[in-house]
Amino acid sequence: MKRATLWPDHLLPDAGVPPPWPGRKVRLDGQVTYVRDTPATSTGAEPALFVHGLGGSSQNWTDLAGLLADRLDGQAIDLPGFGRSEPGRRYTIPAFADLVIRWIEHSGRGPVHLFGNSLGGAVSVQVAGLRPDLVRTLTLISPALPFLDFRRSLQGRMLPVLAIPGGERLVARRLTQLAPEVMAEQVLEACVADLSRICVQRREEALEEIRVRYEEAHYAAAYVRTFRGLVSSFLRAYLPGAGSLWRLAGAVRAPTLVVAGRQDRLVDVRVAPQTARVIPDSRLLMLDGVGHVAQLEVPRLVARAVVGLLTEKGDAVRPSDLAG
Repeated sequence: MKRATLWPDHLLPDAGVPPPWPGRKVRLDGQVTYVRDTPATSTGAEPALFVHGLGGSSQNWTDLAGLLADRLDGQAIDLPGFGRSEPGRRYTIPAFADLVIRWIEHSGRGPVHLFGNSLGGAVSVQVAGLRPDLVRTLTLISPALPFLDFRRSLQGRMLPVLAIPGGERLVARRLTQLAPEVMAEQVLEACVADLSRICVQRREEALEEIRVRYEEAHYAAAYVRTFRGLVSSFLRAYLPGAGSLWRLAGAVRAPTLVVAGRQDRLVDVRVAPQTARVIPDSRLLMLDGVGHVAQLEVPRLVARAVVGLLTEKGDAVRPSDLAG
């Protein structure tokens, strides 16, 4: 493990505040999966795939994908049951990883630069550990790899729901009791350390995402069952067997960047350094005053670390980089 290299900020493009990237519905293995495309702005850009966290969507990557568009031809996927994708049959880390693998194979874009936040980080580790042929580099932002002290997560309060049959109905009832505006604010407060960094446009988009979720009858069940699957993967990680996410992390061979905020309220802040220690070719960036979704809160800083990784490994390098 080593410290992440930061590309000079003034050499990043001025991406402004783009709207959500255009998306499309794709039928994959009989199921509709929603994919957003961030078109590359230069020739020779390499393929990238972005995977969101629990309760998130492909929109979570709008800013970072835009900042990297001169190097990476980006796609962001909505996992089953989230965003605008149809509900899935199983909500487990292996099931989500299988979908990501199938999409990379189906799209014919592999190997890709793979990005994952939170739940998406755990999924991406599984993909990179099982299918190294599909991953050029790996970027993990607050990856939800296993930890057992749930007092270190606001989501620890969800644990009792897992033990109740039909717990998703309780979550659905809770959703209907809260106005979308209140729910959007609560989500941002849980995920972001400094809300002043989130502009009005992004707040309005977060509110619209909440409204979309309220319209989907499957959302509460997808959320609870995914959380249950995530907790199950945490417990298995400390038992014998091949299914441990920590063992899979040790099998990752792709050059890896691990980013986390020290004010993360959802994933134990000790997880990111441990992840960087376990993955052989890794570099770590810990950010003071940043929460769970650094790609939303400080996208330029995350982009600088990503470009530092790409430049170090000779991937997605522009002629101007070589000239400089």
